[in-house]
Amino acid sequence: MRITITECDHDSFDSEHAVAQAAGAELVVTQSRDSTELITNCAGADGILVQYAAITAEVMDGLPDLKVVGRYGVGVDSVDIPAATARGIAVCNVPDYGTETVSDHAIGLTLAVARGIPRLDRGVRAGSFDLAVVRPLYQTGSRVFGVIGVGLIGSATARKAAGLGYEVIGYDVRAEPGAETFHGVRSVSLAELLERSQVVSMHTPLTDETRGMIGAAELTSMRPDAIIVNTSRGGVIDTDALVDALRAGTIAGAGIDVHETEPVPTGHPLLDFDNVVLTPHLAWYSEESYTELKRRTIENVVEVAAGRAPRNILNPEVLGAHGRNSACAAAPTSSTVSTSSTVPTSTGA
Repeated sequence: MRITITECDHDSFDSEHAVAQAAGAELVVTQSRDSTELITNCAGADGILVQYAAITAEVMDGLPDLKVVGRYGVGVDSVDIPAATARGIAVCNVPDYGTETVSDHAIGLTLAVARGIPRLDRGVRAGSFDLAVVRPLYQTGSRVFGVIGVGLIGSATARKAAGLGYEVIGYDVRAEPGAETFHGVRSVSLAELLERSQVVSMHTPLTDETRGMIGAAELTSMRPDAIIVNTSRGGVIDTDALVDALRAGTIAGAGIDVHETEPVPTGHPLLDFDNVVLTPHLAWYSEESYTELKRRTIENVVEVAAGRAPRNILNPEVLGAHGRNSACAAAPTSSTVSTSSTVPTSTGA
């Protein structure tokens, strides 16, 4: 069994080596980004572990031995799942490793922006004890916290927000029309959530349906005292529209961990706002989640390569497929796409 890490910015691969050794597998670590490097460096691999690289149909066709792709994280928008399914290749992720960690970060960004903590910190360092820069401030108990995407992480964030005293409401496309609650959160329309919430927290995967779901019209419909927090995927918010809204004062601020372009380019206008808190796509990270992610990613790959069902798989119809022409390797049937995220934004969720 040969397993290749396509590329990864982790500082250690001890967890992966331990799992591979126990399974009698050869583990190769590369830093491959484009399709040519991926095909060359992953030749002969039964399974690959992917962080950021795009695994396209072209890449899969160049790796005829490939049986499984394991993603470091929850989101799999960098993997062509229909193409993988058509070729009998399993696609695995780790959908629940970062639930508590990402929701912690969402709450942290919320409080940092809502309380103006970075601005106050900079003022103190400059010798100022002036409150004017952050007024007005409000108690959490008087505010509404809106969760978009009430999956595992969205639900965990809602629970923590409620514990702080926020009134919590949520929107999810999977909620039945007219349903009063969804996963324990009061269910409302997207329009109502944007109109009422002083905090809008994004917890949805990036799909064709959710790309740019918060654009100019949605930002305009938000309250002028509202902040938006994104720990899901950068593409769910139109960054140019967000910049325009911040300039116009349409919203009060933002806390952004995930970005449409990563790293954020030098001179990007988001860097100029002191009512915006930015972090580098690390909401997924804690020591606990980091270790669990690495172990479970390779465990999924080992299980499929060994002919067994993994703990997590996105296209289970390929299990038992023998070669690219197996009847089990048919393209997947269509299904409803949910805006619920059972994460992270990469590693990075």
